[in-house]
Amino acid sequence: MPPNRLLALPVLALALLAFPSLAAGAGPISVQIDQRPTTVRSSSPSSSSSSSGTVYDISYPQCDARYPRDPAFGIVGVNGGIVFSPNRCLASQIVWAGAGAQLYANTANPGPQLSTHWPTGQTTPRTCSAGSPDTLDCAYDYGWNAAADSYRTAVDAYVALGQAPAGATRTPTAKTWWLDVETGNSWRNDSARNVAVLQGAVAYLKSVEVAGVGFYSTGYQWGQITGGSQAFAVHASWVAGAQTLRTAKRFCSGSGFTGGPIVLTQYIVSGFDADYRC
Repeated sequence: MPPNRLLALPVLALALLAFPSLAAGAGPISVQIDQRPTTVRSSSPSSSSSSSGTVYDISYPQCDARYPRDPAFGIVGVNGGIVFSPNRCLASQIVWAGAGAQLYANTANPGPQLSTHWPTGQTTPRTCSAGSPDTLDCAYDYGWNAAADSYRTAVDAYVALGQAPAGATRTPTAKTWWLDVETGNSWRNDSARNVAVLQGAVAYLKSVEVAGVGFYSTGYQWGQITGGSQAFAVHASWVAGAQTLRTAKRFCSGSGFTGGPIVLTQYIVSGFDADYRC
């Protein structure tokens, strides 16, 4: 069994982007848009078109703050900062992001000694033996389960908004999903097990036929967590770390940390996380 030391490094601001609830009659959702609160009925999601053309990403840290105004489209985090935790204002943020919303989910690999969600005894999609719960297959199942929980959270938000019927198992349209891979979450010092978690997450999202799957990280964090794995080279990268638009444009050059194309780079605009489309 590998040691259960966790990586502990500074975390970047969350923001995820991708490629190409309230029960019916529960009343309006108050969506705060950059100093100018507006009210949008839950049955009438806002349009993703905009005059600014800027892409933004938001999640639970913005729940009690104002949202960026006029996004080209929005990318919304479905979790509350860690796996198996919901973003408590996901529904209102989906309304803000519009019909073209993309979604992102946190990832982690705390291992069987620390996780209360470890798939010990699970037999599908892979077998995680109770007698040997710290295997690559167990890590794969953990990633699968975490992605399934995030996807279910998103479906529930669409149901609550009246945009999907009660009992729905899929989002109303296929969405692009990003997997947030950051050292601020719990990871093993075994890159093979960490990669297995991400493989399980990708496999689950593909099983529900999402529009696409990409990864949000930096080259440094990707290297620390996955050992620089190229196992996801067919998937796009969303690169964090730029402070200005000029730097974000420069980050578009070359291949992404996955080995695939760089599709988005994140930077800061007036205190908001913005994303440049490469």
